Order: sequence, then C-alpha cells, then structure tokens
Amino acid sequence: MKTLKISALIVLISSFVSAAQYPKNIIMIIVDGAGRNHIQAANYYTQGKKTSQEFEKFPVQLSVTTFPYGGSYEPKKAVKHFGYVKDGYTDSAAAATALATGVKTKNGSIGVDHKGKQLENVIEKCEKLGMATGVVTTVPLCHATPAGFTVHQNSRKDYKDIANEMINESALEVIFGCGNPNYNESGEEQNSGETKYVGGKETWNALLEGKAGADCDADGIADAWTLIQSREEFQKLAQGATPKRVIGIAQAESTLQYNRKGKSAAAFDVPLNRNVPSLSQMALAALNVLDEDPDGFFVMIEAGAVDWAGHNNNSPRLIEEMLDFYSAADTIINWIETKSCWDDTLFIITADHQTGYVTGPKKKSFLSLGKDKEAVKEHRGSIKNNGKGNMPGFEFNSGGHTNSPVFLYAKGSGSKLLATHIKGKDPVYGNYIDNTDIPKTIFSLLEARKVQAK
Repeated sequence: MKTLKISALIVLISSFVSAAQYPKNIIMIIVDGAGRNHIQAANYYTQGKKTSQEFEKFPVQLSVTTFPYGGSYEPKKAVKHFGYVKDGYTDSAAAATALATGVKTKNGSIGVDHKGKQLENVIEKCEKLGMATGVVTTVPLCHATPAGFTVHQNSRKDYKDIANEMINESALEVIFGCGNPNYNESGEEQNSGETKYVGGKETWNALLEGKAGADCDADGIADAWTLIQSREEFQKLAQGATPKRVIGIAQAESTLQYNRKGKSAAAFDVPLNRNVPSLSQMALAALNVLDEDPDGFFVMIEAGAVDWAGHNNNSPRLIEEMLDFYSAADTIINWIETKSCWDDTLFIITADHQTGYVTGPKKKSFLSLGKDKEAVKEHRGSIKNNGKGNMPGFEFNSGGHTNSPVFLYAKGSGSKLLATHIKGKDPVYGNYIDNTDIPKTIFSLLEARKVQAK
C-alpha cells in the first residue's frame, strides 16, 4: 500500500469522520529501548504466556522502522545476517525528533533536521490549537526523548540548556521526571547534587521559590510552575483540583528505580526506592492536570530506563522496568474507559529503538558454530518461558542499539489511519511503517480537526 500524502489524509478524514470523532486527547507511550523480545520476556515473567497484556489486543498492531537520517532497513538482509541490525541504528535523540516532528535527523540532534534547522514538533502544533501539553519520563526530564518533543538543540548532551528551555521557555503544563539534586539514586538526601538536569542552580532555586516559568497561555503574564517532589505529592495530584502548571521532579538523582543501590540477581529482589512514584502514578497525575483543558491535551510518557537496562545487559532490572511500563499502560487504558472514552482519545504505544539485541538463549552457541541463519531465528522470538514469576531465558548480544523494527500498538479515534502508511512487510515482524509516519498521522488529525472547527 502506498503512503498517502498528508493532504489526502485530511480529505479522507474530513469526508468520512465526523468532528466529534477526532481525538480530543492524544496519549503516546514510548518504551525507550524496547523491542518485541522485551515484551515476550516480560509476558513470560508476569503470566507465563507469550501474549498477556491488554494493549496486545489493540486493533492496530504494526512494526516501525527507526533508522536515522540517511539510513535504511532491508528485511531480507535482517533475515539472512545476524549482524545486519547492529549497524545503522538510531539514537534516542534522532528517534524522538522523528516521532515528534515527522522528519529524520542525525544522531544526537534534538528538534532540528540534519542541517540544524528547527522543526515544529507535535506539542507546538497542539499548543496552537489551545490544547494542554505535557511530558513524563522515568529518567532525567531533559533526556533525549522528552527533549525531542519540546526543544530545539544541536546536541542532546546540553542538559542544562535543554532543561532551561523546557522550564523557562516552553508552554508545557506538565513536566515530570528525575534529576533531583537533593537526592541520590536510592532516594536518600544529599547536600550537593548535580543541578544540570534541572537547569542549573539559578533555575533550581527559582523552582523551589515558585518563580520559574514562562507565559504558557499567551496572555502576557508569566505562569509559574508548581513544584512537587515526593511520591505522596504525585499520588495526591492524581485526583481532585490541580494547579495550572506542575513540574514534578521525583526524589531520585537520575531515574526512579533502575540505579538504586544493590545488585539484582532476580527482579525485585532489591528493595525499591519508596520515595518515588511509579510511572503509573506519574501518568495518572499528569492526566488529571491535563484533562482540565476543554480543548484536550497531548502527553508523551516515556518508560526511559528500559534502555538503561539494555545498555548494561541487566536482565532483572529490564523486567522491572518493563513491568513498570505495563502498569502505566493498564492505568491509562482504565483512565480512558472511566474518565474519557475511545471516541475522544487516541492512545499509541511504541518504542524509539531496540537496545541490547535481546535474543533467545541459544544464539551464542549457533554463532560459535558459524550458523548465522539459526542465530537469526533465535533473535526473531525464541525467548524461553520458565513459568510465571520466574526469569525467562534470553541473551543480550550488544550493549548498544539495533536497527531492528520496534512495535506499535494503537487504539482510539484516528488509530486506523496509521495503517495507511504501510511501507512493506517484514517476513517475521509483519507490516511496518516508519517512525516519521506516526506524527504525520497525528498532524493529519490535528489539521482536519482545525478545518472542521472553522
């Protein structure tokens, strides 16, 4: 099926869908570093079944190519050669930019094209329609994925500048993440922590004093952030009245749970940091703030430390981070079905790339025997089921990213339009679109909504 142009999609939507069916709210979860084998492994751990999650019942299920500017993905080569996907991969900055703007860029770039030109992102487009917007992550608030949806920087490593742009220049209503300078990785208080993740000492002090923040509603008056930090504050924000803008910086130095003290031999054998919320609690708090806007909202929610576990080949904590994502997905589905409805809301779950090259446990022996094709088969879904509550059998084959297609699950208003972008069919992963097609679909829905409103 050939990709439809955005203008053609607008005509299609306008002709066959009533204005009431355009998504009022758009929720996107990005599971940083996750691939299909990550889901299979987590499913075996949680239920002892290959398929066990509610989102795996969604009507739209596709694969997604993720390569950066100048790259490509060739299914036939991926099937034949185990090492093919170890090259040509994206990083989170380029992937987030593609998912937020619909334009490929080079690795390391945030919100700009390969020549450094600023790109309009989905949050900026939503704000022009009066929608509330937010970003939520389990890692530092200024890391590549939330940054890719909010700022324009040539380097993802300029954490202080990115945080300042998010906090002091953006029109976001919600920013939730980590990077708290007053707490270490286990949620214990410290006196002289790093402030780059919160924009430096001046911005951090302004947040503490309730003075940080720009005009977010174009009335010419600065809208200061309300700062929350403790798990109890996140939990309280999940219901009832809310401030206009909330920045939540959980009581952890860099990530909610992944970097807590202790070496894990099995999932959850090291006590959790009880100072911080779960991703599910952060998501619910964000939804309660954002749904105050009668024009609807857009929120990007990142399960960010799946990637960290993949880079470090840490199996137990990979399972922990995947289960934190599962809980958040279930919470959002319940919120949609009790506080909103599927006719009003588009829910998309995807990943920016795969990390760790997760395969079945026999791959290394196949490669040692020179059986490349057999190793590829193990890569394509031979995770060993050791029963519910037991660590599944799998291997890491890289400490970096791969160019393998990732998953996409979608449900709700406008979700079926994603399938109009199908680029081809992978022999194992099935029909696939490109990561740039996800925002292009959203842009079409936003444009058609704007046209109908006139």
